[in-house]
Amino acid sequence: MPRVYLSPSLQEFNPFINGGSEEEVMNQIADAMEPYLEASGIEIVRNSPEMSLGEAIAQSNNSNVDFHLAIHSNASPESIAGQRQGPVIYYFSGSEAGEEMADIMEDEFEDIYPEEEKVQTMSTVTLRELRRTDAPSVLVEVAYHDNLEDANWIKNNIQPIARALSRSLADYFGIPFVDPAAS
Repeated sequence: MPRVYLSPSLQEFNPFINGGSEEEVMNQIADAMEPYLEASGIEIVRNSPEMSLGEAIAQSNNSNVDFHLAIHSNASPESIAGQRQGPVIYYFSGSEAGEEMADIMEDEFEDIYPEEEKVQTMSTVTLRELRRTDAPSVLVEVAYHDNLEDANWIKNNIQPIARALSRSLADYFGIPFVDPAAS
């Protein structure tokens, strides 16, 4: 049975333009993912909002997981606040497994995000959650919480986002995706 570490954002200080915080909304997505993952036979280990990022990384590294999924929402630099849109899926540069998962997630997000040309993957060496986790990992920025259109899209699409992320994990592990609502 594959084992995944879910790491929804711990950033309660990042406000959504339409209310709530990044931490709150990303935990709603992780909550919505759990029934899909359990139905598909994927075991879950998960951070908790009171953890620090260092504690979450340590828990992931000590949990013998097969993949680490960080779930975030994005914000533009202050000088262009609210002007960017679209999901960005980051993977650690040189990680074939991370790149494979990012590509799978890109395909899934292109099916649900209103403007598929704005969905992108990017390699990086700077994000600590990708650099310090032992398991292959991606950090998905589901869309921009400082852009009203994106923030509304995120909040109105918790279930489709959770389903897309869960389908991506099932596809990555080569196992059937099971929708518990269809069972």
